[in-house]
Amino acid sequence: MSGAGGITRTRQDIAAGDMPVDTPRLPAREAAESELSKPMYHENDPNFLQRALNQFWDWVAGVFDAAAGAAPGGPAGLAVLVVIVIGLAAALWWRLGTPQRSARNTDALFDSTGPRSAAQHRATAEAHAAALRWTEAVQERMRAIVRSLEERALLDPRPGRTADEAAAEAGRTLPEHTARLRAAARSFDDVTYGGRTADQSAYLSLRTLDLELDEAKPLLPGTSRGATG
Repeated sequence: MSGAGGITRTRQDIAAGDMPVDTPRLPAREAAESELSKPMYHENDPNFLQRALNQFWDWVAGVFDAAAGAAPGGPAGLAVLVVIVIGLAAALWWRLGTPQRSARNTDALFDSTGPRSAAQHRATAEAHAAALRWTEAVQERMRAIVRSLEERALLDPRPGRTADEAAAEAGRTLPEHTARLRAAARSFDDVTYGGRTADQSAYLSLRTLDLELDEAKPLLPGTSRGATG
């Protein structure tokens, strides 16, 4: 083929569109992004929660790495600082004790309406009993028993005392009534915290105990049981 013929052939090829196309960079990138955005390329990608967790743990690792780099001695120094902080927290906990749930014991025998006399608690108990409200009657009668023992100086007045604690303490000076005091405390706890409902017999049992305790002679320190009769 002559030179002139080759030139003519080349021009024909160009005219026919056989020259390679040079696609601009920006449209090529957009085409690639459009292709990669198809769901088929993301079937195994982590979900949103997994991505958030990964970012969180990466942040935690970065914090520890920064702390290790700033702490004297590197990672070993950071470990020593952590041990010291834990030790200080434990010492503070031991010194101050466990945090109180509230200023008042949630199992306390008396409510927060203010101090009332044994006679007042008895009157309230009788009013509940007359209305057949046996649960409330049992609660008030148990409070009357404990308040009466406090008024007689057989129990030291102590805010936050529970029914069980009062029964155990009263049993030391009134040993012959220990078992019945504990039974009364259980009745109080059952209806107050255990969700049970009292009946007439439960109230009459506490009422009888209250009357007997009012006449009972305490066991004084240094006195044997045989000397109290």
